[in-house]
Amino acid sequence: MFLCTKLIFFLQMFNLLTMPMNGEKTEDATEEVKIEVLHLPNECDPKSKRGDLLNAHYDGYLANDGSKFYCSRSEKEGHPKWLVLGVGQVIKGLEIGMMNMCPGEKRKVTIPPSLAYGIHGSGKIPPNATLIFEIELYAVTQGPRSVNAFKQIDLDQDKQLSRDEIKHYLMEDFKKDDKPRDLAREDWILEDIFKKNDHDGDGFISTKEYNIYQHDEL
Repeated sequence: MFLCTKLIFFLQMFNLLTMPMNGEKTEDATEEVKIEVLHLPNECDPKSKRGDLLNAHYDGYLANDGSKFYCSRSEKEGHPKWLVLGVGQVIKGLEIGMMNMCPGEKRKVTIPPSLAYGIHGSGKIPPNATLIFEIELYAVTQGPRSVNAFKQIDLDQDKQLSRDEIKHYLMEDFKKDDKPRDLAREDWILEDIFKKNDHDGDGFISTKEYNIYQHDEL
C-alpha cells in the first residue's frame, strides 16, 4: 500500500515505521568520528540536532583503497535523501558526522569500524572497514516529533494526546490526501501508537512520553 510523505512522517512521529538500525551497536565504542569541514556558508543557521529532518546527498568510500560503495545521487532519480537525525536511519558514525551541520555546509567524515559496520561488514563493505563519507546538506527542518506537531494533535490543549485526538488527526490526513479511509488500518495504527508510546498505560500520551528528543519545551 502506498504511503504519502505526510503519513510517513506521522508514522515516524510515533516510531511506527521500522528504521533500519544499520551497523554495530556502539554503546561501548571508544573511537571517534573525524570531521573535516570542506565548505561553510557565511550564514550557518540553523544547525542540525537530534530529531531534525535533514535533506542531504552523501557518497561513501572505503578508506583503505578509496573505492566508492554508495552514492545517494544514484537513487530516486538523483534527489537528495530525507532522514530524521538520531533515530537510526543511517549508521551511528554518519549520524554523529551530520550533527551541528547547517544548510549549504559540506563535510568529509571519517568513521571507524565500531561506528559503522564493525566486525561483520555489509555488502560491499568488508569487516573492520573504516569509511569516509562526503556530505552536502541542503535543508534542516523541524522533525516529525516536534512541539508544533504535538499542539496540532492536542485539540483540547491539555498537554496529553487521547485516542480520539490521534484518530481525528489521522482521519484528517487521509482526507487532505484525497485517499479512501481504511478503518482497519486506522485502528491498527492507533493501537500500535498507544502500545509503543503510552508507557504508563493511562490511555493518554503525555508530553514526556511524546518528546523523545528532549530539546523542545512542550
